[in-house]
Amino acid sequence: MNSLVLVLVGIAMILAGYLLYSRWLATRVYTLDAGFRTPSHALRDDVDFVPTNKYVLWGHHFTSVAGAAPIVGPAVAVIWGWLPAFLWVTLGTIFFAGMHDLGALWASVRNRGQSIGSLSARYIGRRGANLFLVVIFLLLLMVNAAFAVVISGLLVSTPSAVIPTWGAIAVALLIGQAIYRFRWNLPIVSVVGVVALYALIWLGDQYPVSLPDTVLGMPASGVWIVILFAYAGIASVLPVWLLLQPRDYINGLQLFLALGILFAAVLISTPTVVAPAINDAVPEGTPGIAPLLFVTIACGAISGFHGMVASGTSSKQLDNETDARFVGYFGAVGEGLLALGAIVATTAGFQTLADWEEVYSAFGQGGVAAFVEGGGSIVQNGLGLPQSLSATILATTAVLFAATTMDTGVRLQRFVVSEIGEVMGVTLNKWVSTAIVLVVAVGLTFAAGADGSGGMLIWPLFGTTNQIMAGLTLAIVAVMLLRRGRPALPAIIPLTFVLIMSVLALLVQMGTFWQDRNWLLLVLDVIILVAAVWVIVEAVGAMVRASRGEVDDDEHDPLDADEGATARDAVSR
Repeated sequence: MNSLVLVLVGIAMILAGYLLYSRWLATRVYTLDAGFRTPSHALRDDVDFVPTNKYVLWGHHFTSVAGAAPIVGPAVAVIWGWLPAFLWVTLGTIFFAGMHDLGALWASVRNRGQSIGSLSARYIGRRGANLFLVVIFLLLLMVNAAFAVVISGLLVSTPSAVIPTWGAIAVALLIGQAIYRFRWNLPIVSVVGVVALYALIWLGDQYPVSLPDTVLGMPASGVWIVILFAYAGIASVLPVWLLLQPRDYINGLQLFLALGILFAAVLISTPTVVAPAINDAVPEGTPGIAPLLFVTIACGAISGFHGMVASGTSSKQLDNETDARFVGYFGAVGEGLLALGAIVATTAGFQTLADWEEVYSAFGQGGVAAFVEGGGSIVQNGLGLPQSLSATILATTAVLFAATTMDTGVRLQRFVVSEIGEVMGVTLNKWVSTAIVLVVAVGLTFAAGADGSGGMLIWPLFGTTNQIMAGLTLAIVAVMLLRRGRPALPAIIPLTFVLIMSVLALLVQMGTFWQDRNWLLLVLDVIILVAAVWVIVEAVGAMVRASRGEVDDDEHDPLDADEGATARDAVSR
């Protein structure tokens, strides 16, 4: 199989989905209205609520939702063969992820920028909402802890990525000032930012930075984790325009350039896909493809984390409701293309099938390391770039995306902690909420030792929890559509499929955890399963009631001064 065919067919399918299906969703299902007053204007505070250029906001949204997951998931799932992964990524992006991300953004914008957790109380019910918050908290904890481990591992294994990783923060701060204070033209800012970032990548390749094996008795990976959480905590309370937006925007451009480099190398060298289309000889211990494929590849096909980002930060920055199609659906397109690149890199980046099988000798092998190795080989052979520089580009891409997701994840979890506090009758400001988030995440990360490997303790539940979150988000969207008398099947079909696969995966994993005597994961699995089933029952009831003619009251939702102040206060906490 020629990898160029895989790339061309995949890109054509995903872009066709954006040009055709997303237009239908925007005009016939969500009926996006340019005259609707978005929360960024109604509640503007220049901290969380900031009207933002749609291209800048797309960069923030895209890089926040992408992270390392659309690389890790496909890079692991190709063990079952490239064809199932390819079909789930392409079709999932078109009919699942795009629908979900655009829907979550629209739902939040139509409800004063409220998060999915808050919306669940309104559209599903208070009991379901409280359980919803449990699922959301666990999901964000998994993301923040695991991504800190992934990033620290890459900084240790690829020291050439250290300078561009931290130098990108300085570039982002300057870009933020250029856009908002000095009002530079966006194309000029974009060129300057990307050139600066790639100059840092070259500099990092020339001058790799490695920490000592131990610092004050702590391994290098543990030191990086402490630094990462300290940075993420600071970034999460800063105004979004100061660091988060410009950092994510430049990272988004950098990723598309990196993907362009990878796909150009494929065009020139046309490497052969050495992995089997369907692997009939999977290593011993590899679980069955169904339902695990659909939770192993989450980001890149559909991901509940996207709904949290869309409703948690992106909805508060949307300048015009019609921008939601570009920000939400095209954000999913970008992630689908990244997942496609991961599939190509991990199936065509090896010389022989034997080389590929050596890397994929057990389930869970491959991942980011296989992406960097395989992608670096393709770029080196196609464009003639040195292997070290190629690996630095791809490693930096993975690190920057994981870091931006972690930035947003800590901010989102701060919102969730505040919401949990409100349920308990306790008011928490952003400083206290952030401190709680960091203490819990750092505690989990170092629970297994000073190297920070504890961050991966509950990661095996990420895929199922993430997909359950996606299904429940689509349930909220479906209720809103049913109340308005609009087509709801585009939401109901994917939510039904995703929830069935996720619940089945939880049951499969429950058996595995029991056999392995992994009591922590077994208990968490049961908690998530019970919460999910309970919320699913509540959601089905809400959809039935909505289909019988409940009338929604937020189709046109102007805010008076008192309501605006109340909503702003809730977010600032």
